[in-house]
Amino acid sequence: MSHLNIELLTSSHERGSFRCGEPTLDRYLTTQATQDMRRNIAKCYVVIDESTNAITAFYTLAATGFPVEELPPALIKTLPRYPVVPAVRIGRLAVDQRFQGKKLGAALIADAVIRTRDAAPAAFAIVVDAKDEKASAFYRHHVFIPFKNQALTLFLPLETALRAMRA
Repeated sequence: MSHLNIELLTSSHERGSFRCGEPTLDRYLTTQATQDMRRNIAKCYVVIDESTNAITAFYTLAATGFPVEELPPALIKTLPRYPVVPAVRIGRLAVDQRFQGKKLGAALIADAVIRTRDAAPAAFAIVVDAKDEKASAFYRHHVFIPFKNQALTLFLPLETALRAMRA
């Protein structure tokens, strides 16, 4: 595989050939991602194969929060008594079928962790809404924890992710 770059999606990126196997995610990239960015709803990051200039994967980040009661009791004890915990949501994450199985999904999660750590507003965790059980298993494999009352919504405490990356 050629050298890959992760960068913010721009209008100059060719999106039409991206196919991840999930039509709703393909359609999001081709028709809605730039609109969400223009409206400041989400930022879309793309992985570019430098040899072909093709988008090989993408993910989005957006601000969010969740009720502190959704966390495990042991984690609640470590936090200030705020009703809502600040977080960043991975709204969508997809890898082109030609590049699946090459650990690009894990690289995107790592990139999201670094961007969240370096962002101006503070965030305690990264949150994701898994599309189905297969997606949930992918995130659980990467140490995300399901919320108590929402099995397909998972979170990854930023500090946990950063410790794992340093190890």
